[in-house]
Amino acid sequence: MGDVRLPLSGNVWQDISPFRWFFESVGQMSLFTVNVGRSSDPQAEQAILDVASYGRQLGRIGEALLAIAEHTNVSDYTGDQKSAVEDFKVLMREIAAAKQRAMQDRATEATPARVLRLRA
Repeated sequence: MGDVRLPLSGNVWQDISPFRWFFESVGQMSLFTVNVGRSSDPQAEQAILDVASYGRQLGRIGEALLAIAEHTNVSDYTGDQKSAVEDFKVLMREIAAAKQRAMQDRATEATPARVLRLRA
């Protein structure tokens, strides 16, 4: 049986902010930008971020390191080094699980097209 939620019992909410609808359709738009980093070349950093966000960059680095860690013989490593490698593997598994949960949550959200199909 599907997940049933009564009003005021959980994930029952609707975003009715017309400002949010507008800004989501036009992308990022703001009156000012806060830059807390101290880049030696802000233009180059912005060009890099136009290619890939920090999260995407970290994700790709993590995936590459995981591939290396999974195919590395750690028998010569110290106990701390072995623990660091294993901790990294656990972290990457937890991140993968969180991504999977987020994908499942997005798949079950009510979209306007889905709501119309359900009403028909």
